[in-house]
Amino acid sequence: MELLSPALGLLVWTLLAFLVVFFILKSKAWPAIINGLKEREKTIADSLATAERVKAEMAQMKSENEALMAQAREERAQMLKEAKETKDKIVSEAKEQAKVEASKIMADAMSSIENQKMAAITDLKNQVGKLVIEVSEKVLRRELSDKAGQEQYIKQLSNEVKLN
Repeated sequence: MELLSPALGLLVWTLLAFLVVFFILKSKAWPAIINGLKEREKTIADSLATAERVKAEMAQMKSENEALMAQAREERAQMLKEAKETKDKIVSEAKEQAKVEASKIMADAMSSIENQKMAAITDLKNQVGKLVIEVSEKVLRRELSDKAGQEQYIKQLSNEVKLN
């Protein structure tokens, strides 16, 4: 029970030792501890402010990134639209050019056919003219006194021409 009810001298000496240690700690250790705690509190506050600033910057960067992505999507859609329009334009130009070329080929073919037709008709006329001249020549060379003999001879020549 002595430990539970200490003597007055022990109590005084314990109080005196406590006060000496308290004043030494108050004059030497407390300012250092307080300064350390204040520095730590300042560092924590600065870190929290930096974290908030970084968080705000990240949010701003995220919104800028989303805006850039939306702009990129819009540009991609515009480029695809322009590419499709260009493709359609090229295809339609190619079709038009093919139509023009086909028309030109058809016109050239028709012109060639017409030229060949005219050449054939001219050749036929020339041959008929030559035949007429030959027949006339033969009729004139043969001097016949009677008209019946001339007509018979002309019929004979025309029959020969038909056979050739």
